[in-house]
Amino acid sequence: MKQFNNKHMKCNILFVLFLSLFSIQVSYAQKSNKKIKITGVVVDANRRPVEGAIILVDEVKTDVVTNSKGVYNIKVPPTAKTLTILSLYNNDMKVIEINGNTVVNFILDKASTNTSEQVQKKSETVDIGYGTNRKDQSSNSGSKAEVNTTRAKSYLNIYEMIKSEVPGVKVIGTSIQLQQGSGSLTSSTEPLFVVDGTIVDQINDIVPSQVRSISLLKGSAASIYGARGANGVIVITFIK
Repeated sequence: MKQFNNKHMKCNILFVLFLSLFSIQVSYAQKSNKKIKITGVVVDANRRPVEGAIILVDEVKTDVVTNSKGVYNIKVPPTAKTLTILSLYNNDMKVIEINGNTVVNFILDKASTNTSEQVQKKSETVDIGYGTNRKDQSSNSGSKAEVNTTRAKSYLNIYEMIKSEVPGVKVIGTSIQLQQGSGSLTSSTEPLFVVDGTIVDQINDIVPSQVRSISLLKGSAASIYGARGANGVIVITFIK
């Protein structure tokens, strides 16, 4: 009986040790997966705060943007390697490795401008597919066309609508090319299509009367879509 009690006690001890080790492992795993808070300030080449700059983590866009003082706060997974700042205001982008830092400040290479024309256009917006940006923050971003409902019904298809409503594009049949700079065209590769926030392969089935607006993105505004936006982006928004 004494031998049985000793064995029983040893089993209990082993079981308690196993539970302790398991709890330590679970606790470590939870800590290792806990997101890290990073904060910082973004300034331009003249050390002025950059407002509305978009934050990307490992080249993936987030919803975090800098405030009026150029400050941002973001939580990232412990495996995150880089932070990227994309400033549509002065058409600039910079990447910095995190390297375990919880404070990451950015000094952009370009200076922001603040002309009277830009101040006048602060209320104008350009639809960039995941929200809107002030037109003065989207240098070389393209244009936005609000479509009149009555006029929309007169178009036979979406391509005819784009040809008539959106400046800076060349439409032949179902082929679309964007103009760059002084009127030169991009390669034969079509632009990226974003419909109500979703990237799509084709737009053939879109009914013109359903369209509320069409935005054309180029340059820095299109660069948020990475290599896919190299030939420009056409953003189509439906009437709700």
